[in-house]
This record gives sequence, structure tokens and C-alpha cells, in this order.
Amino acid sequence: MPQTPLHATHEKLGAHFTDFGGWTMPLKYGKELDEHRAVRGDVGIFDLSHMGEIDVKGPEAGAFLDYVLISSLSNLQVGKAKYSMLVNEDGGILDDLITYKFADDHYLVVPNAGNSDVVWAAFQERVGNFDVEIRNDSQAIALVAVQGPRSLEVLEPLLDGSPADLAYYSGAWMNLNAAGGQAVEVFVARTGYTGEDGVELFCQNEDAQAVWDSVIDHGTPCGLAARDSLRLEASMPLYGHELSVDITPVEAGMSRAFAKKEADFVGKAALTGREPSVVIAGLTSEERRAAREGAAIFLAGTDEQIGTVTSGQPSPTLGHPVALAHIAPNHAEVGTKVDVDIRGKRYAYTISDTPFYSRKDK
Repeated sequence: MPQTPLHATHEKLGAHFTDFGGWTMPLKYGKELDEHRAVRGDVGIFDLSHMGEIDVKGPEAGAFLDYVLISSLSNLQVGKAKYSMLVNEDGGILDDLITYKFADDHYLVVPNAGNSDVVWAAFQERVGNFDVEIRNDSQAIALVAVQGPRSLEVLEPLLDGSPADLAYYSGAWMNLNAAGGQAVEVFVARTGYTGEDGVELFCQNEDAQAVWDSVIDHGTPCGLAARDSLRLEASMPLYGHELSVDITPVEAGMSRAFAKKEADFVGKAALTGREPSVVIAGLTSEERRAAREGAAIFLAGTDEQIGTVTSGQPSPTLGHPVALAHIAPNHAEVGTKVDVDIRGKRYAYTISDTPFYSRKDK
């Protein structure tokens, strides 16, 4: 099972490891609640080097991505990023991913770790006659995320550019003043998966240790457990839970991504005019019991099942359980009362607005 370039460092920090997307990754270092709170109140540092990276370069790079993904990427401004999805011919979601535009003829696509091979295979299959070169850099690029309300403040003196000048979902190449006076080139992306402000630092594997050492004294090392609770509070979907090949971007609320897209793309025929079979909705409760993945959801006081929980746990920030779920569209109105079956007993929940948590400065 592959390990990130920082694995030995995580061992020294006492990390508990888990298999995630086929990689050995830090689950937590101490108490996951402390790591969660560090990101909400200060700075958390994550090793995300398991994520995939696909380099797309050539005169028709934009047109190729327009065909491969559901969104229009050719008209993206240089330095900007866009969240999109890769689907099959039937519209089923193969992955959700972020694409960064380095130049008119150069893009970086970042798939989820567990889907990197699927995405790479789809890209290879769809190259066709496009004048483009694609390269799988997933084993060569490391990624360190710095997330939290003080993240830009602590990074400012370490970079030769200002991360605060970057708009949300944009990025730029900068030099990081690493330990020992070493200058490391990093791509600084103002993106993240925590609901907090922050950046993600892309670098070559051989520079990962220098990047980590430069930032770790300014924050708390955080594992995937905290990342999951943070993204759930921010109502960000996770592939394999809210998203899968069994639903389409229509069910995922992403119809806007292709609603005005004129270019042809894989899955267009299946998605055009489609009505959602389910919607992704939020649930909250005043009960203490958290609804977990797979729990059945019933219309309150009845035996009519209207959905299934896809992710759920107690919210450390809000102090009550939250969950995301697939809900029948005709019962997904905010305020609808439901019962969730948790180990054979039903608990009262309410369909709520999402995200559950939004940072104060947003």
C-alpha cells in the first residue's frame, strides 16, 4: 500500500494510520476533536499527498477538458480553479474533482485519491484526436493543506507572494522560504475541504518534507478524521458517500455546471432534461444519537421510507448531530420532520438548510 513522502514524519508524531483510497494515511495524531477545533479556531496542517494530479497540456487542452468533464473549462481565467465532475456515458459520477488553469494551454486536474486510476483511465480513453498531452503525476506531486482562520496570516512571511491576494478558488506559483533558507517552488491554491479559509500547497515529492517543516510549527497536525468532520459540518460531499456512480450530477445539484454548456461532453445526452431521482439534503436533530451512513429515513410518524443517510456524526462545532442524506425530491423541503432508524430505534430529525456551518468572515 503506497505511503506519502511524509509517512516517517507522521510516525514520529504518533499518528494513527488508516487505509484511505488505497493509501496509508494519518487518521489522527491525538484527539480528533482537538484537531477539528484547531482548524475552526486557529490553524490545522494536513498531508493530502494521496490526492491525484493529472497534467493536461497542449493547444486543445481546454477543448479536451470541455469534452471530458461536465463543466466548461476552456473559458476559465488563467489562475482560477473550478469544481467539476467526470461522468460515464450514462451520467453516473466517476469522480468529483478540481481543475486549476495554469495557462491557456496548461491545466492541472486533481481527482480524489481512490478514484485517480479511474480518472486517469477515462482521460486516456477520451484523448482521441485532441491535440493534447496528458501525464499522470499522482506519484510525483505532494500536497500540504494549511487550513483555519489564521492560515493566511502564518503563511504570509513564508511566501514571496501574498496568499491574501488570491481570490477563493484561484492559485499562483510562489517560492516558500523553507527551513535552512531553502527556497521551494509551490503552487499556492486558495482551496480546501474544511469550510475554513486556507490554502493547499502543491510541490514535488522531494520538497514535501521542507514544506511540511516550514508550516508545522504554526499549526496543529490533523488527520483524515478531522477532515471528515470538518467537511461534513460544511456540507461538502464525499465520493463514496454522497457521490457515486449510481447517481448523476443532477442528483448532486450540479445541473448548473452544464445548463448553458454548448460544447459536447461525455454523458451530455443522459443528463439533458433529466429530473433528479434523489436530492442531497441536510439533517439535524436535538437528539444526542448521531445518524450514521446507511440509516433509513422515514417520514415522521409513518413507515414510508423517503431516504438514506450518507454521512453523519455529532458536530463538534454546533453541539448536535448533523447528517447528509439522499432524500426523495418530493419530501426534501427544509423543515420536513423525519424519523431516522438508528440501531432499530427511531430518532427525530429535521431536514435543514446547508451548509450546517459557515465561517464568520465568509
